[in-house]
Amino acid sequence: MKKLMSLLLVILMAFTCFTACGDKEEAPEAIRLGGLKGPTSMGMVKLLDDNSQGLTENKYEFTMAAAAPELTPAFIKGELDILAVPANLAATLYNNTEGKVQMLAINTLGVIYIAEKGGETINSMADLKGKTIYATGKGQTPEYCLQYLLSENGLTIGTDVTVEWKSEPTEVVATIATMDTAVAMLPQPFVTVAQNSVENLRVALSLTDEWDKLDNGSSMITGALIVRKEFAETYPQTLAKFLEEYEASTKWINENVEEGAALVEKYDIVKAAIAKKAIPYCNITCITGEDMATTADGYLNVLFNANATSVGGSVPGEELYYVGK
Repeated sequence: MKKLMSLLLVILMAFTCFTACGDKEEAPEAIRLGGLKGPTSMGMVKLLDDNSQGLTENKYEFTMAAAAPELTPAFIKGELDILAVPANLAATLYNNTEGKVQMLAINTLGVIYIAEKGGETINSMADLKGKTIYATGKGQTPEYCLQYLLSENGLTIGTDVTVEWKSEPTEVVATIATMDTAVAMLPQPFVTVAQNSVENLRVALSLTDEWDKLDNGSSMITGALIVRKEFAETYPQTLAKFLEEYEASTKWINENVEEGAALVEKYDIVKAAIAKKAIPYCNITCITGEDMATTADGYLNVLFNANATSVGGSVPGEELYYVGK
């Protein structure tokens, strides 16, 4: 009987070891991250700094660019594993690659603001009636979001509100700088930059807050993390650890703005003085799983209704969203 019990114990231990070893994946040498200059990369800086000091469980390699088209070809070819992009680009890439891309997390909510120079007449979307707004983003998500929010407040561009579109934020700033009173729509950190150079410029409205007032289950989104589906299927444990480390990084920068601003400058995203003022308004976050899917789906449908090509022709279904294993 003792021999039998000993034999059974050995078999049980061997089975347990086999199961545990079978569950453990072989991690990649490093996760290859890509990001853009601006708020969508600010949430990564603590993660990147910890990685440089060997303090992260995963290893990371980071590539940054000024615009998404500089990085998306490398991502599609498999030269990058995770990429921070405008949220609508996640849908577009999903459609264009026949589902080889998944959204991993919402990493930045809305960063667009209405600023008023030389007055305090704007305190709600309704107050924009009869105004001229100087803005960038025509034919892109800023236009569609503004159009949606105005419509939900009973206003129409071209009838109730005039928008003068400029090619880039610096042109908006230069235009309103010469005026006594003006209204501008700008993203962070350009709002902060503008306040440093334009007198009597105040933040009048956050488009994110105005969206939230609609209470429709969605939110205004700026950026998302996307992952190659092949990578997600091959390294689920590595990916789970990444999300833990990334979420901790986003929480840290929101709670340690001054130190975070220094890291933002260190990683050549924007100067620390600008970052310090801008970070509290950049809505850096980490929303994953079902919450991500619900929030992003509503936002993508708004963009689709404005212009189907903005999301690649159609709003993807639940397969777009990585909800873990």
